[in-house]
Amino acid sequence: MNGDTTAIQGGRRISAHAVCTAIRDDIVSGTFAPGSRLIEDLLARRYGVSRVPVREALRTLESEGFVTTRRHAGACVAQPSEREAADLLDIRALLEPLGAARAAQRRTEAHLKVLRGLVRLGQERARHGQLGELRALSDWFHETLAQASGSPSLAGLLVQLRRKIAWVYTVEPARRPAPPAPGGAPRPDFSSRAVESWGEHGALVDAVARGDADRARSLAAAHAERSMSEYRLRRPAPRVRTSKPSVNTTGLRN
Repeated sequence: MNGDTTAIQGGRRISAHAVCTAIRDDIVSGTFAPGSRLIEDLLARRYGVSRVPVREALRTLESEGFVTTRRHAGACVAQPSEREAADLLDIRALLEPLGAARAAQRRTEAHLKVLRGLVRLGQERARHGQLGELRALSDWFHETLAQASGSPSLAGLLVQLRRKIAWVYTVEPARRPAPPAPGGAPRPDFSSRAVESWGEHGALVDAVARGDADRARSLAAAHAERSMSEYRLRRPAPRVRTSKPSVNTTGLRN
């Protein structure tokens, strides 16, 4: 062990940050349901580390709002109220337009290259009904847009906010019947809202590329408003998986 921040696994050092990412991912995915206990010994065995990085990870997750400490129970997955959940979307509606405006003023060519590439991929996947790939692309898009704001504090808030929204809400884009293609050939069954959404992403990138902060702010606000109807509160699963073979966290995102 090296201080309080690393553990040894298979001869490699594993940071508490990697353990934190693993626990957070399991919370967001629903593996650990709201209200369930997070026992250090069980978590240490699950991720193949000692209790030290687990303890540090739980402190970090508590500061982020994913974990709470209860008397006589210890660390537990937080249980946001409906009001707290609604607040997350309101905060998003305030912060994302600010981030987009800052991105229009501070973005680099490298940011634009990544954003344009993601828009092309997202629009292609949406047109072909490959909806399963869109969530990851959208997360990557918004994270890059946040980084383009040139403000590490704002970018950190935006990324953390999207993680919490993904944890509290499930997204169900409205599926509408696809019109026939010219000549009567059937079109693939895809979500027209997904196509619209990635069109909005493309327009936002165009505004950012032009340096039009007001337009970028307006488009981001409209996009956040239109997406509100897609969110439905995620209900906790009745049972929690507590046993799982140890996973190698060395390959996790750091």
